Amino acid sequence: MIRDARVLRAGFVPREVEHRDAEVNHLSSVLEPITNGEPADTAIVTGPSGTGKTCISKFVTERLREEVLDVEGIYVNCWRNYTRFRTLYQILDDLGATIDIHRQSTPHDELVDRLQQHDGPRTVVILDEVDQLEDPSVIYDLHSLPQFAIICIANKEEELFSRVDDRLVSRLRSSEHVRMDKYHDEQLYDILSARAKWGLDEDVITDDQLYRIADAAAGDARLAIGILRTAAGKADRENHERITDDILLDAAEDARAQIKQKSLDSLTPHQRVVYDIVREHGPVGPSEIHERYTEDVDDPRTKRTIRTYLSKMEQYNLLEAEGTSRDREYSLVDSAAASPMQ
Repeated sequence: MIRDARVLRAGFVPREVEHRDAEVNHLSSVLEPITNGEPADTAIVTGPSGTGKTCISKFVTERLREEVLDVEGIYVNCWRNYTRFRTLYQILDDLGATIDIHRQSTPHDELVDRLQQHDGPRTVVILDEVDQLEDPSVIYDLHSLPQFAIICIANKEEELFSRVDDRLVSRLRSSEHVRMDKYHDEQLYDILSARAKWGLDEDVITDDQLYRIADAAAGDARLAIGILRTAAGKADRENHERITDDILLDAAEDARAQIKQKSLDSLTPHQRVVYDIVREHGPVGPSEIHERYTEDVDDPRTKRTIRTYLSKMEQYNLLEAEGTSRDREYSLVDSAAASPMQ
């Protein structure tokens, strides 16, 4: 029943994107100068999880590479590469310039010098989850190099701005901002319909079932595609001719669990300590979280950074907060309370 498994994968970038024409055109116009060998503005792409930020950024970069010979693209997941060294190393590694770099002993400044000396094609660097960087000065490092065009992807602008120093804030505020809103159910249906058309055999899932997936995903394309992928995989393994309603029910639960586990696995060591404190002691307020956290780690981050961690985990549906900023308390998200599959 699965015709092309790639189409159902989370990181798949389609040949055509649904319902993001304005955002694609905006981002394309920001990056256009590099096609003429000129520096491009930094682009900041923001929006909730599952709104297509990464997909659009990769899509536009690929389109540029198709149109122009001397343009390259590099993708860095800053949740995985959350230190300045790791981010710089990843970029240099993709450029093929890390042969004699020692991870333990090479100073940061040497990595920046290497990037300054890069005389290959102009390169679009996508910094995904850029608000996860422990040292956002890496944005400044890249911002000052005309041969690189930067796309910064974050959930919220404010959280990115709150973590960088004044010299960079003013530059970022004057950057081009591409904002993504949550998808409507009809839009999610169209996205799912296109994936089903290219990825599955005909008539293995009904329009009604696709609408129900869209409804259950509540605007999150990542979750919607995850439910479709999980359902198709289960039906295929069990040799069904089509996706049944029972399989769909199980798939919704499984897809949520998979996304949650992936988000948990992505947490940095410090974020994991914060999460575990909420898991063990929640509902719990920020001050108590910070007190317990400083007891548990050797090099504690600031209260402001811990608030950013908490907000990030809220956006990724790992934690939920109740109360105003003065008496806010955090607890683990109750998975059973998520939008059920009708």
